[in-house]
Amino acid sequence: MVRRCLVTFKPFRIFVVGIGFFSLCFLMTSLGGQFSAKRLGDSPFTIRTEVLGGVESRGVLRKISDMLEVILKRMDSLSKLDNTSTTDARRLDELSSAINRFQPASLVERIQAIAQNVSNMAIRVEQILQNSIVQSRVQRDGTSSQCEVPRDPRFPECPGKVDWMRARWTSDPCYAFYGVDGSDCSFLIYLSEVEWFCPPLAWRNHSSPPTQRTHQATLPKRQAAFRTDLSVLLDQIGMGKESLSFMKRRIRRLSQQWSTAANRLDLKLEQRWRDQKKILVHVGFLTEESGDVFSPKVLKGGPLGEMVQWADILTSLHVLGHNLKISMSVKELQGFLGVPPGRGSCPLTGPLPFDLIYTDYHGLQQMKQHMGLSLKKHKCHIRVIDTFGTEPAYNHEEYATLHGYRTNWGYWNLDARQYMTMFPHTPDNSFMGFVSEELNDTEKRSIVQNKVNNMAVVYGKEASMWKGKEGFLQILHRYMEVHGTVYYETQRPPEVPAFVKNHGLLPQHELQQLLRKAKLFIGFGFPYEGPAPLEAIANGCIFLQPKFNPPHSSLNHEFFRGKPTSREVFSQHPYAEQYIGRPHVMTVDYNNSLEFESAIREIMRTKVEPYLPYEYTCEGMLERVHAYIQHQDFCVPEPPFIAVNLSRQGSAGGGGSRMMGPLFVPLPNTTALGWASNITAPTAWPPLSSLRLLVSQEGQSCVEACQSTGFICEPAHFRFINNKEALHRLEVQCEVVDSEINHILPAFSVMQRECGLQREPLLFSCAGHSPKYRRLCPCRDFRRGQVALCKDCL
Repeated sequence: MVRRCLVTFKPFRIFVVGIGFFSLCFLMTSLGGQFSAKRLGDSPFTIRTEVLGGVESRGVLRKISDMLEVILKRMDSLSKLDNTSTTDARRLDELSSAINRFQPASLVERIQAIAQNVSNMAIRVEQILQNSIVQSRVQRDGTSSQCEVPRDPRFPECPGKVDWMRARWTSDPCYAFYGVDGSDCSFLIYLSEVEWFCPPLAWRNHSSPPTQRTHQATLPKRQAAFRTDLSVLLDQIGMGKESLSFMKRRIRRLSQQWSTAANRLDLKLEQRWRDQKKILVHVGFLTEESGDVFSPKVLKGGPLGEMVQWADILTSLHVLGHNLKISMSVKELQGFLGVPPGRGSCPLTGPLPFDLIYTDYHGLQQMKQHMGLSLKKHKCHIRVIDTFGTEPAYNHEEYATLHGYRTNWGYWNLDARQYMTMFPHTPDNSFMGFVSEELNDTEKRSIVQNKVNNMAVVYGKEASMWKGKEGFLQILHRYMEVHGTVYYETQRPPEVPAFVKNHGLLPQHELQQLLRKAKLFIGFGFPYEGPAPLEAIANGCIFLQPKFNPPHSSLNHEFFRGKPTSREVFSQHPYAEQYIGRPHVMTVDYNNSLEFESAIREIMRTKVEPYLPYEYTCEGMLERVHAYIQHQDFCVPEPPFIAVNLSRQGSAGGGGSRMMGPLFVPLPNTTALGWASNITAPTAWPPLSSLRLLVSQEGQSCVEACQSTGFICEPAHFRFINNKEALHRLEVQCEVVDSEINHILPAFSVMQRECGLQREPLLFSCAGHSPKYRRLCPCRDFRRGQVALCKDCL
């Protein structure tokens, strides 16, 4: 039998409550004593009382009075409902009795108890009111029987998700945004139409499919056209931060070079069709939410490499003609993505409005926080700008956790090629790079003629970098005039020796003029892999850098500790040492004074011309970024490669026949194997014509094995050599062939005659190595001056 709130509360109960309450107020007003109450938990009715006298006591009583009035109004609302469950009526009786017991006996203790419990009482009333309203609505709409939780084997998670929603739907405002109101009906509607854990409800309009199955309507493709006007881009970047001003100054300074490069690449591509992409660039490390420690240091000698690279990425995407949006705050990110308000628990309801999203690790974390479940669905569109690289063993979350590769970065389960580095040091990742200013022939001749043979500039803008360096600087000072560009505010930094001519922090064009005069640009060993050495070499300097023995890595050096890579760094700038080398780059042991002094004398005898690798010119970067955008697609699943499904070309009947010959054949003038020319190659990028299959030595990674033969490791080709056919053609003796999850596979043990193939594609790794195994390595050729692209890649 259902009881009515009207009988329970009006008028007698409310009269009793009123009499008790006003009696309480009268006695407390006359008390004037001191008491205090503990701070209550956060709620809409939370109070904190620290009463020190009569005036304060009256203030506290006013607060209690206000709250009790609210409670009574809530009860009055309940009394107006048509129906209330027996359980709710009983709870309201208990609540009424509790209020009636507010008597002036033991007054101080009683008021303390009131203060401690009033918030919980109010919350109970709120819950009762909410449940009663929901039940009233269900009975009025007649949907009670339609909202039973289904037990559908196709949706096994549905009951559990409903239970979770019952307990936690108020934990994120996004649920209410999508219409969740605490009823089972609203839970089922949300879980079937916004998420995809429950079956569609028969009585609902199903014109809009669940989010999981929502696909963007196929729109006609638009052609990208090269742009040479950068004014729109400059306006998009905005203002208000010194970091943004630095990026805009750089874009303006190089605008003519970008324009020339665009025209050259347009001719090279012969105006072929290029899809215009909708691209979001979210620069996470410059957002206020990430702390933005970079902007305040731009004018104080802070690191500029990241800002250099982001400025060049933005310019490349704009010049290539893509539809670009730029986000420098979390609020802008939310607006561009269309995420619902809240804490990121709810997915996006529509299709992702972008084809590609370029961000960094900070931005990726922000996207996870605000996109929720949608990040996993859309992560194939993301490209992560990652200075030092992320190896597959660190990227695979479960594997990294189980095998000791878990760090504060990595573990995102992306395809490793979605990480894009500043230098081509990690072939598992894609090489994004940046640009240096390119000189014309007239400028090069002028630099050679005006070089000061005994002038050196030190690579080190912060005074702390100069500590402990006076020994070899004294040797350098015997031969050369030493110049520095160390930041200072009022007085000369004491770390800089007196014989050094310190110019202070210079604007870019003044630093460039200094480098055009200097013969030597000398590094202290830090910072690692910055853009400055390339700029110095491009201005005709010889770069002298220290050799690291033992090499620096996450195992022995604080700077690399926690970074998602096991890479060993043998010098301050490995790219300059490996890809440029002598005479432009010299790497010596600074602890050996004789070797260091000998290098200085050799530098003074050596004449060099300005040199800039093609891949660091504006044209080289445009070419590389164009190729990535047009050919890399991580949203299309790669089908398993099965060799027996391939066919031979040129067979009778013209339709091809089942493969009979070898898949891999020896190549001339090398020990590597290549793809058989008479076998139809599966569609791939880079194309399989670039494949060079070889075997590493024990303890050698595929990065090293490929480099030793003049090639580069290509992770996209691992899936084509991860088979018994490759082992057979390499004449590997296998007594056992297992399929396992390990980042060194495919590989084999010579001693034990055990062979292993890779079971987890995300763990295909160029960087992996083991002292017990020799690895199967998919190398490829590359274009002269453009290591990121194979000869047939463009």
